[in-house]
Amino acid sequence: MFKQSAQHVASYYAQTFPATIPLRPTLHESLHGDVVIVGAGFSGLHTALRLALAGKRVVLLEASRVAWAASGRNGGQALLGWSCDMPPLEKALGQQRTRALWDSMCWAAKEMRELPERHGFDIDYRVGSLWTAVLPRRVKQLKEALHEAHDKWGYDQLRMIDRDELGEWIDSPRYEAALYDPQGAHLNPLKLALGLASAIEHAGGRIFEQSQVLDYQSVGDGFIVRTATGEVRSDVLVLACNAYIDRLDRTLSQRLLPVGSYQVATAPLDPALATSLLPKNSCVIDNQFVPDYFRLTPDHRLLFGGGCTYLGGIPRDVAGATRPYLERVFPQLRGVQIDYAWGGHIDCSIRRTPDIGREGQRYWLQGFSGHGVLPTLAGARAVSDAILGDEQLLALYQGIDNARFPGGDSLAAPLEAAAKAWYRLRDNF
Repeated sequence: MFKQSAQHVASYYAQTFPATIPLRPTLHESLHGDVVIVGAGFSGLHTALRLALAGKRVVLLEASRVAWAASGRNGGQALLGWSCDMPPLEKALGQQRTRALWDSMCWAAKEMRELPERHGFDIDYRVGSLWTAVLPRRVKQLKEALHEAHDKWGYDQLRMIDRDELGEWIDSPRYEAALYDPQGAHLNPLKLALGLASAIEHAGGRIFEQSQVLDYQSVGDGFIVRTATGEVRSDVLVLACNAYIDRLDRTLSQRLLPVGSYQVATAPLDPALATSLLPKNSCVIDNQFVPDYFRLTPDHRLLFGGGCTYLGGIPRDVAGATRPYLERVFPQLRGVQIDYAWGGHIDCSIRRTPDIGREGQRYWLQGFSGHGVLPTLAGARAVSDAILGDEQLLALYQGIDNARFPGGDSLAAPLEAAAKAWYRLRDNF
């Protein structure tokens, strides 16, 4: 599935980046390091930065460009929690251990606010997120989440917004109610990734692009990781490939299904119109099985996503496929010009639970299932802490069972697509 690329996808983020995106060297030598990390998305970048700041010799290998995949082209919503929500985690870990995992997510939200300022880069950070209910029966889910957050996780930041108040937050007839989280936020993911990359290099880490890892081998107490034109020997290996792990590690790839995801950005709107859509400038995601999600950009565009393809492809006409969903939410934008439309793959686990763990000195982070801005940071903390000697957080993730998708390479996607079609049909009726 993976095809190496020298260019970023033509997303809103890449096309409007305020400077030339730096091109980093390809690996053409044999190196030694303490840690080699495969994949320069959020998982790999956050892990690399934490280890480089701790004094480790870090080598980060990326097959294409830094944040070429989902990390550089996602919806930019920094939401507390995981794609699976809390019940599967509590079932696996119990309430006390799940509370510790939740506390690490709150840490990630705080760290995301502070990290760019600490390292001197901007990510267009904006405060506030809304989780909305389309169906009356789903309002109950919002209320249950509010009480659960307070009673089980000690989180009292959420606020219920009923239908009669909702117009002050979002000018759409589609929603019945919402939960507001002031600790949630939205940001520019490509600016975040490239800022992290510069911070890694400033801390002494090395990043190589266009350096696809062909294989790795356990040798003695360490690893040899090979590309077409070089190799790295290290004590520790971290696999942070997510949806693009392919055949590099079959054990890990069998626990993931690459799912196509896509979104659009409109032409700049009149500032008054943009403000009227989302008066408090919160990002929004609904609680349908396949959710719509959207936010405003600093230049007054509406960035909108919602479609996904479980058979892995991306529509030929992303704008045409997405427009009906956008206009369903905001009828006042009917016929709006769409300037950018793009897509790619996300890494879904079978229960949408994070798959983070270790075997010996081989670590991995994957399974963020379309909800990774904060979870990748929380996961990177667990992995980097474990490499540095503190395994408490990683032990929590390793208590979560992530099974293989049934059906193998040929049937996993069709079976999952059929199941998700049923859930989406149920949402609509």
